[in-house]
Amino acid sequence: MEVDGGAGDGVSVSVAVVACTAMTIFYVAILYSPTLILRLPPPTSFKSYMTRRFVCAGISTVVSLLVCACILPIKSWETPYLFSAYGIHLHHTWEAVLLPLFLTSLMYTGSFLLKFFSLWTSLTKQSGQQIDLSFHGIKTALQHFINWIHSHVCNISSWRLYIVAPLTEELVFRACMIPLLLCGGFKPYTVILLSPVFFSLAHLNHLLEFYMHQDSSFLKACMVVGFQLGYTVIFGSYASFLFVRTGHIAAPLVSHMFCNFMGLPAFFSPRTRMVSVGFVAGVVGFVYLLFPLTSPELYNDRIDNCKCWHRYCDWRS
Repeated sequence: MEVDGGAGDGVSVSVAVVACTAMTIFYVAILYSPTLILRLPPPTSFKSYMTRRFVCAGISTVVSLLVCACILPIKSWETPYLFSAYGIHLHHTWEAVLLPLFLTSLMYTGSFLLKFFSLWTSLTKQSGQQIDLSFHGIKTALQHFINWIHSHVCNISSWRLYIVAPLTEELVFRACMIPLLLCGGFKPYTVILLSPVFFSLAHLNHLLEFYMHQDSSFLKACMVVGFQLGYTVIFGSYASFLFVRTGHIAAPLVSHMFCNFMGLPAFFSPRTRMVSVGFVAGVVGFVYLLFPLTSPELYNDRIDNCKCWHRYCDWRS
């Protein structure tokens, strides 16, 4: 494991690793504290169960941010300076949102084509019916779209997948852990490979939950959760890459939300080979644009004044 002894700036390797390990354990353990420690009665509904978890995840995130601020060699507790350690910036916000979102969407070219062909098939089946382009027809379509948005806004699972989980996980596993590891002297590429390990370990609790609640065999539970852990390692590496390269927490955050919304990329369809062609083309475009679209110059006014928690200054390639 490659470590730069001169980049510590007061944070030792052991302190950085122990802090990240403690944050990982705390992030998972606190989810079970209401019933196991506080002895609260079981939640009466799925909504109350998820709300309780949202509160626990929020507490864990705040505690991790405070612990990180106490460990990092932060010389000023002024809000802009403190937030910059976590990659929270107001400058270059549009670049940090749109460019990583476009880059990530390239991996879903096959998924977009699959959606397009499904829609086209649906329309051709209704070719005998006239498409209603009147005011009433447009109003009805718009109402369906509004109802779709409303159903997601009112769905507690949507809040978990698209808001709470991405926000808390990115703040803890990227905004807190990566600065600690970088200030501990780890090289950027080492951090990109090490940080997802903590991220994936935080999902091991799904093994117990899947095995107990889905009435599945232990082998099946291991296979399902093992696949999920592999996916979290891959995505965690990509999210860590975005954070280190851009210095912006918005970059991995919007990518996390987008991937949760889209699910796994489609790379094959028995109905058409174009999905596979689109997937391969998207992967080629993703690899080709990975470094140009994450160039530190696009997201920062200066790249010659980095602190130990920002390593994009000496990573130009």
